[in-house]
Amino acid sequence: MAYIQSKTILKHARDNKYAHGAFNVNLLIQAKAIIEACEENRCAAIIQVAEPGLAFIGGRADFLNGTIEDKKRGAKRIANYVKKLAKEATIPVSLHLDHGRSYETCKICIEAGFNSVMIDGSALEYEDNLKLTKKVVNYAHKHGVSVEGELGVLAGVEDHVFSATSTYTNPLLALDYVKKTGVDLLAISYGTKHGAVKGDNVKLRKEIVISTMELFNYENVDCVLVSHGSSLVPEYIVNEINELGGNVKGKGVPISELNEVIPSGIAKINMDTDIRLATTRNLLEFYEIYHPEYKENSKIYPLMVEKRDSFEYRYYLKEYIDELVTEPKKYSDEVKAILPYLVLATKEIVLTANVLFKSFGDKTKIKE
Repeated sequence: MAYIQSKTILKHARDNKYAHGAFNVNLLIQAKAIIEACEENRCAAIIQVAEPGLAFIGGRADFLNGTIEDKKRGAKRIANYVKKLAKEATIPVSLHLDHGRSYETCKICIEAGFNSVMIDGSALEYEDNLKLTKKVVNYAHKHGVSVEGELGVLAGVEDHVFSATSTYTNPLLALDYVKKTGVDLLAISYGTKHGAVKGDNVKLRKEIVISTMELFNYENVDCVLVSHGSSLVPEYIVNEINELGGNVKGKGVPISELNEVIPSGIAKINMDTDIRLATTRNLLEFYEIYHPEYKENSKIYPLMVEKRDSFEYRYYLKEYIDELVTEPKKYSDEVKAILPYLVLATKEIVLTANVLFKSFGDKTKIKE
């Protein structure tokens, strides 16, 4: 239908008081699954890749140490693939860089064909964050690409994003930041937390969202608010993993808390952890329940046994990385057998989010 900037999708969501999940991928098949799931719900799709994901898709199994060349290769692969799928899709599709750490990474993604990027300068001093974000905005807007910035620091761990403590976003600074940088989207810190272990009784600071949006509206500033560290970490999936021999822990953000802030201005909710959990659960089911005959000669199963307390599926799948980040003419037998389980894991999370965040049915309402 259309390959469009994320800000177009999200402004419609913000103005109509619902939200879109933005889903992180590390395998080509996951991007296809996201679009197929969103087509089932007749809603737009936002696909995301973080910097380590770019390196993995670029063929670097040691993704946390990916080079700029690995990321450049990965950016081109995923952009070409998503743009091809978008041409065939019946829904609007956006491809977004999540947690870009440098101007160079944002630039290579824009050059590869991403239509949305995030520059995360939240760990920098305020003036340095402004300077870096403005530089990315100037380049991106010249190429018709929307930009997400971040202000405030979320606690927790996810890929290379780490902080032991959080710093809440100051709404007055948020207004100043958006006015000076021209960002289209702003990720704020208001009580969410990166990673699967967010703790008990998560309480989001709704007043930060409300105050920020009131200031934007008063000053006639057009910016969409974004929620990072917002995975739901479904308890049933954590339990199913552990019943199958895993040893993972997790507590997510209650949907009741998110439903309180969505009408106040949160229009984009990042979803990464949940897909990792569902993928791990589905792979365990494949080997432990449905196809134990694959265990003996498997390249994947021994790595899952070795890391029973992990749900980092890139580690389990690294032996087949070349097949999973390209479109091979022929899959090996084990990869061919697990592909449906990878697809179902991604679709489960996307379909659930589309219903919970009320994004279903918006495909014909979003206008470029």
